[in-house]
Amino acid sequence: GFFALHPALAPLLPLWRAGEMGFAPAVSTPYRDKRSHFDGQDMLEAGTGTDLDLVRQRDGWLNRLLQHMPGARSETAYAVGTENMRIVSGPAEVRSWAPEIDIRLSPQAQMLLQHVYHDDPLFRDAGDEAMVIAGERIGRVQEDRGPTRGARELAQFAAGRLNGATRIATFSLAGWDSHARQPMVLGKALDRLAAAILTLREGLGRNWSRTTVLAMTEFGRTARENGSGGTDHGTGGAMLVAGGAIRGGQVLGGWPGLAEADLYAGRDLTPLADIRAYAAWALHDLFGTGRDVLETAVFPGLSMGDNPRILG
Repeated sequence: GFFALHPALAPLLPLWRAGEMGFAPAVSTPYRDKRSHFDGQDMLEAGTGTDLDLVRQRDGWLNRLLQHMPGARSETAYAVGTENMRIVSGPAEVRSWAPEIDIRLSPQAQMLLQHVYHDDPLFRDAGDEAMVIAGERIGRVQEDRGPTRGARELAQFAAGRLNGATRIATFSLAGWDSHARQPMVLGKALDRLAAAILTLREGLGRNWSRTTVLAMTEFGRTARENGSGGTDHGTGGAMLVAGGAIRGGQVLGGWPGLAEADLYAGRDLTPLADIRAYAAWALHDLFGTGRDVLETAVFPGLSMGDNPRILG
């Protein structure tokens, strides 16, 4: 069938041709009709359905996954960036880092900190890792300029951790709320997304072949343009998948169409699949997590359906 790619994603075409990128259109969480970024994001990160009040959804699905991963430690998962990410909140320990924060300490100051922390294993180990990370980043922040700098910085840091003991990294790219002047807004947001994915690919090196990237959103946009040259909060959206571990070069799932009778509530793309099911199958195939655990503990109440075989 026909396939078109936004010009801002053109740098990713080699990944598509290499089978390292794909899309799942017409997906969503169970969130409906209220169209609040905050509630929609909370439901996406909580990974639950609509049977539990959002106020009570305090933990995230990646944290619940970690609670069922044998041998998981604090460095197994990283939250990268300044945002408070509900997706990794919960009892399982998770590390976090904001790459844009630049730690600059003289060798004497580092020695003093190491001396002070020496008899405390918690602070000693965390302090040593912070010094290593800071050393890796000094100079890079100043050299890295341009509108995609923030996205590349997040991805660069995530790749560095994933090349070590970390198996899961999560970060957020903002700027998708295109109520007006959508071509400009969307172009810039897609530039950042493309830059993040390419930075991950470059930074991971040979580990890219074992990597799966899921780019997910809390909801889509309306099917029609509004009076300001933009679109408003919608329902069905799209998920981008990338990585050397996936079966790319394909569109996953179905397409509902954009005819008047096909739209949700007469205005939105109709979702055909629960985005959580794609995430669940990716976790199943990546980490061997059992379907029973995924449908009851990680994504409570989810029916995963058939395996879409995101991974190769």
